[in-house]
Amino acid sequence: MRVSTIRTKDGSKIRVAVFRGPLTYVLHNGATDPGALATEKGVKAGPAVGHGERRRLLAAFNGGFKLAAGAGGYEQEGRVISPLLKGYASLIIDRSGRAHIADWGYGAPAKGERVYSVRQNLRPLVWHGRPTAAAAGWWAWGGTVGGLEYVARSAVGQDAAGDLIYVASESTVPADLADALVRMGARIGMELDINPNWVQLDVASRPGGPLRAEVPGQWRPADQFLTGWDRDFFAVLG
Repeated sequence: MRVSTIRTKDGSKIRVAVFRGPLTYVLHNGATDPGALATEKGVKAGPAVGHGERRRLLAAFNGGFKLAAGAGGYEQEGRVISPLLKGYASLIIDRSGRAHIADWGYGAPAKGERVYSVRQNLRPLVWHGRPTAAAAGWWAWGGTVGGLEYVARSAVGQDAAGDLIYVASESTVPADLADALVRMGARIGMELDINPNWVQLDVASRPGGPLRAEVPGQWRPADQFLTGWDRDFFAVLG
């Protein structure tokens, strides 16, 4: 894993984490969202990183919008919590724990793919290695605190090698996230959650090591995903 900072043309500072190698990804249910909708269906990965995961934990980062926002579907551990929507950007985890990003319904799921968890969030932000035209319209990517253009935002992309790239800032616009992903080699990308209360990335220098908060100015402490969190998130295991 490599963490760095990119400065965009408008001055935004984007924190970048590139997850390389054969890592395992786990989608976690949040205490309130999806909350009981997922718990009642028997999902195991709940609001906090489990004891068995902790010793392998390399990083954790936020998921997408609340399901009530209608920004896409949600499947966890083979249980569909909210119907998956065609044409929506999707972070897909298979039963081996490998992850990739795809446009659901257009080649995804692949024939024979053993889908385990899927987190959708809006349409693609990056497509075929370029920012989508929609990326330029910041107002189309979720309601912001105070209706502001520059707020905390996050996104995730995938490069040609299959590695995931997480980008975030406490003050940026969707176009900057798309630009940062492309500069890091992303072929496809999707926005994740926005606004300061929700954007967070925590990483360790080694699997199971102490965590540190990596988005400068992020509101949540580095151990938030260990103690439990309201919203869905992804754990990255080494």
